[in-house]
Amino acid sequence: MAIAAITQDAYLGSALHKYLCERYAQTVVLTFAEIEDLLGFALPDAARRQRDWWTGSAERAEPQARLWTDANRTVVPNLVAGSVVFERVADSHSGRR
Repeated sequence: MAIAAITQDAYLGSALHKYLCERYAQTVVLTFAEIEDLLGFALPDAARRQRDWWTGSAERAEPQARLWTDANRTVVPNLVAGSVVFERVADSHSGRR
């Protein structure tokens, strides 16, 4: 299954979304392999080669961006290292970080 095929219900219930929501750490660093383990399938080639795949806007309805934006995280991919930094952002509703 390709990540682009994930529906809204599927990504909100994904192990990656749950993992990011449940981590208390401000910063979470995961390798591509760890992300794939949490998703249960391989990342598309674009995720390994194109920074925009990670930094695309959730408002443009890119399913992968919704995984971390709904978990109140931003991303900084390191394509050379094959890892991604997920940084917690302030929750505008609760003021929680």
